[in-house]
Amino acid sequence: MSVLVFAESSEGKFKKVALEATSYGKHVAEQMATNLVVLTINANDASELHLYGAEKICTVNNDKLNVFNAKAYADVIKQTAEKENATIIIIDSSANGLYLAPIVAVKMQAGLASNVIAAPSETNPFTVKRKAFSNKAFQNTIISSENKIIGLAKNSFGVKENEVNGSVEEFSPSISDDLFGIQSISIEKTTGKVTIADADIVVSAGRGLKSGDNWGMVEELAEVLGAATACSKPVADLGWRPHEEHVGQTGKQVAANLYIAIGISGAIQHLAGINASKVKVVINTDPEAPFFKAADYGIVGDAFEVVPKLVENLKAFKAQNG
Repeated sequence: MSVLVFAESSEGKFKKVALEATSYGKHVAEQMATNLVVLTINANDASELHLYGAEKICTVNNDKLNVFNAKAYADVIKQTAEKENATIIIIDSSANGLYLAPIVAVKMQAGLASNVIAAPSETNPFTVKRKAFSNKAFQNTIISSENKIIGLAKNSFGVKENEVNGSVEEFSPSISDDLFGIQSISIEKTTGKVTIADADIVVSAGRGLKSGDNWGMVEELAEVLGAATACSKPVADLGWRPHEEHVGQTGKQVAANLYIAIGISGAIQHLAGINASKVKVVINTDPEAPFFKAADYGIVGDAFEVVPKLVENLKAFKAQNG
């Protein structure tokens, strides 16, 4: 028996979630007194994962898999798990991971625990802690099936170095053309910006900014912090910002280390999508805005006065501290 981690990459480079999943997998493997195997697909330098505990790395290089295809990726994971006798499979909770994990579970007749935030509290029975009810509660879940899938929540375990001397082995699974029923015609990617999925800090704004023309100060604050920009659903619906920036229960889920909400009242759907963030800061003129009840820190004030001062002070702080 072994533990298998799928380490997701983009354009050959590993995402932060892949490093976190590998770190988590190493911990689980040590708990189970077994070895860790990591699967990569079309990654440039798989050996990087040795730094995070990957004892054996199975690399798959196939042009058919250059574009993410959930059915094909799930089949590759299944074949790798069977080859390595892996009964515990760890998949991150990126957009691709959330799509992928249930398909792998069905293919392998495995129990699936999503939104897992900690290492197993027990291994017999196998028990993991996960977020539930839109991040409003925690649940201890027992996976009783022989094969187990863990969907690891972003920023829950952290990236931890645990360097090992390991091996890299190329694997060539059988990939049927029947798996490619859905074809990608084109992919448009945002360049030169921190993406919401990879960001440790997210700066988000809502209708309190009054117009999309006022987004310059939000982008400036994000640039100073090295953050991603986001928005509430009404802002995207109004066309002020692209829908790819819409965060919330019906948009992108955010589990950042720091989430700053500017001029967002805090509708329940928005809060449900960002509750997993560790520190939440709200800036709003209305002291009764629901967001203040969910926030760790709040500033009652006009965003057009507060944000420029915040940017000015952050720039001064960075100048003084290099």
